[in-house]
Amino acid sequence: MQLFHAPRACSLGIRILLEEIGVPHQVATIDLSSGQQRDAAFLAVNPKGKVPALLRDDGTVLTEFQAIALWLAWRFPEAGLVPNDPDAAAQVIEAMEFIVGTVHMRGFALALMPRKFVSTPSAQEELRAHGLRVATDGLHHVSTLLGEAPWLSGSRPGVADAALFYVTYWAKTLNIDLPAALRAFYNQMLKRPSVVRAIDASPS
Repeated sequence: MQLFHAPRACSLGIRILLEEIGVPHQVATIDLSSGQQRDAAFLAVNPKGKVPALLRDDGTVLTEFQAIALWLAWRFPEAGLVPNDPDAAAQVIEAMEFIVGTVHMRGFALALMPRKFVSTPSAQEELRAHGLRVATDGLHHVSTLLGEAPWLSGSRPGVADAALFYVTYWAKTLNIDLPAALRAFYNQMLKRPSVVRAIDASPS
């Protein structure tokens, strides 16, 4: 398999899942800062022009964080990325959807890239502030979901934890003060060999 990945993007979470599973894979780095996601070569892989995209062994391409994460969990059930119990699995998927759909897309996307949505500097600052509020409030909600448990996904990190790591990674970059539960989560994730490999293998 081949993962199309951009350093520091949400595709970092998929890279972590691939490392957790231990499945052989290649990584194609996409430079978002130079607009490589809009090059014809990449658009032939993913016409949406964004990462992550996963080229599977059968030649088909899967896109969108949630879809790729769940496919990996179902394709490699021995990795335990999603609980077997339907109710527990639904709660994990609910948490992942909230992290990606709200904390990321309605929060950090606006805070980190307001110029993509509005053109004037004053509007960009307003949008950045709004995004930071949504991201911060969302992280506090996820902290409540995590509670005193080490992971959202059960006995080991899984699909929701991969999503939570990349948004807490962004939060640290922006010097957002994380709730205690998320600080503990983030520090524990940094100790995992899968996370170390995923980060170290990403160009800075």
